[in-house]
Amino acid sequence: MARHLNMDTTRQNFWKEEYLREMMLRCEWHRKYGSLLKAKQKAKAAARLPLKLPTLQPETPLPAPPGPKASPAKAPSLVPEALPQSEMYPVEPAIRALLFEGISHDFQGRYRYLNTRKLDIPEKRYFFPITTSFTYGWQLGPAAKQAKISCKMCEIDSFFRKNGAFALLDPRDLAL
Repeated sequence: MARHLNMDTTRQNFWKEEYLREMMLRCEWHRKYGSLLKAKQKAKAAARLPLKLPTLQPETPLPAPPGPKASPAKAPSLVPEALPQSEMYPVEPAIRALLFEGISHDFQGRYRYLNTRKLDIPEKRYFFPITTSFTYGWQLGPAAKQAKISCKMCEIDSFFRKNGAFALLDPRDLAL
């Protein structure tokens, strides 16, 4: 049994014209937007290149000018001392000693040190927020517990809508 192709001359000409129209449309788009697309691709490729940071030379302190040998006692300065090179406060010796007691496999050593260190709030461990997620809870203080004073029926009545899910909203229900 022969397969019947529903293709006559008019349908064949239709598909031929449709194909040519699509090809012309693609060529027109490429002529119009091709240069923009190539520019975007070059910009993306340039953004993927590794960023070379300049190397910083260590700052050497300037030699003090020779002055008189006998200098008067220093007056206390109002400027606070420079922060140390680390972004964290120094660890207490008692907590640091936990590192050297036992091994982590037995929940001692580094494991116990990290868990003990984790109990301190970030304000006691870091000089300033290191990441942006630190700023969310930075210096909030102790958490305050709120007593729950409502009854169950009050919660249910205030939680659900009184006018149904799909009903038009009552103007009194809207927050202005």
